Amino acid sequence: MDKLLPKSSLAKDERFRTHHMLAPFTPGGKTNPFIIDKSEGCYVYDINGKKYLDALSGLWCLSLGGSESRLIEAATAQLKKLPFYHSFFNKTTEPSLVLAKDLIQMFTARKMEKAFFVNSGSEANDTVVRLVWYYNNALGRPKKKKFIARDESYHGSTMIAASLTGIPALHEKFDLPFPFVLHTDCPHYWRYHLPGETEEEFSTRLANNLEEMILKEGPDTIAAFIAEPLMAAGGLIPPPATYFEKIQVVLKKYDILFIADEVICGFGRLGTMFGCDKYNIKPDLVTLAKALSSGYLPIGAVLVSPEISQVIDSQSQEIGGFFHGFTYSGHPVPCAVTIETLKIYREINIVDKISKISSKFQDGIRAFSESPIIGEIRGTGLIIGIEFAKNKSPNDPFPDEWAVGNYFGAQCEKLGLIVRSGGNTIMMAPSFIISPEEIDELLSIFGKALKATEERVQKRSKLKSKL
Repeated sequence: MDKLLPKSSLAKDERFRTHHMLAPFTPGGKTNPFIIDKSEGCYVYDINGKKYLDALSGLWCLSLGGSESRLIEAATAQLKKLPFYHSFFNKTTEPSLVLAKDLIQMFTARKMEKAFFVNSGSEANDTVVRLVWYYNNALGRPKKKKFIARDESYHGSTMIAASLTGIPALHEKFDLPFPFVLHTDCPHYWRYHLPGETEEEFSTRLANNLEEMILKEGPDTIAAFIAEPLMAAGGLIPPPATYFEKIQVVLKKYDILFIADEVICGFGRLGTMFGCDKYNIKPDLVTLAKALSSGYLPIGAVLVSPEISQVIDSQSQEIGGFFHGFTYSGHPVPCAVTIETLKIYREINIVDKISKISSKFQDGIRAFSESPIIGEIRGTGLIIGIEFAKNKSPNDPFPDEWAVGNYFGAQCEKLGLIVRSGGNTIMMAPSFIISPEEIDELLSIFGKALKATEERVQKRSKLKSKL
């Protein structure tokens, strides 16, 4: 098998060739980790000083790039004033209260009333399950506990969030998913539509399948449906035409809550402030993280609608408290950084900025669509996925052992571009501050890496045909 990866960034530093960190989403026993040492705008530098254009903005989160001085100053000022205080027992801090108000005002897809703070998107998606169970118990509906998520979705890696996730790798060996989580169809039209089926017909079929699942399980047992507006880590899959319109009709019919996972889609990524705005979603609960603080400090949030908030308020008064939360819920330093992040978004009109720059990004990548090894290019705003396939067919993927996506990613890395490769899919979501010149650089490296990958696939195909 070809050596895929360029020489390790540890070539000049033996201290961490082997290490003691149990690394997430990494096979055990891996040595020579790729160590990122510093950042500057849309670029990062490895431990040897090599510069890379980061086309994934860290892990979908460095929306304002890696050197925004205002966020550093906000953190420093808050650390000097009050480095920590909790939000338990009717005590809290000014930054947490100010941020809660900011978020409620910023989310306009439907009215929200309260914000609950956590430390990550995974914790946010765990929290919504507890909130929904609490809500239904308070209403005297103890059987209404099941959640429906979607195949190939990603909602996090804590026990409940991983159960909601529709990717088998997060379940294997972990005794997951929990039995209260069900999974319905992945809405990937290119891969799963029937011959001759239009996008709208595909959406109708998926909505009918969801309704059949609800009726089979019993509507009085289904509490909520959770979905990312655009499925991100599961393959960058936008919804087909009329999908969410039809899904919401089914949910409303059976009094099932809609949870919008905006962890990746939120704060401008799709070219609208939230994914719910783009796809006309009217959620009951919303989970946020990542670009919430531009990734500078860990923070997540759950936005709660008035209908749910009022029931929780009433029930918690009756039993003496709302007994959920974390030591660092509403930590004043991440809250202060997030307040400043949202202020910058407003000042630079982040949605307008992304709308203007994203056409160059989307059109530039889509110009490679005629490549014989590209099956589909999909995305919107500053997020895009490129799926490799033989004969441009979803039913004819390249063999796993060819590692086409990994090879392409390694070629990008060698040329100074970081992308995410998952199987045969390449994913990119650059920082919101990316310039036209940086997009030109990204496209140039992308084209060179694609050419190298095409040549490698051609060699593999010829070799296979001789066997």
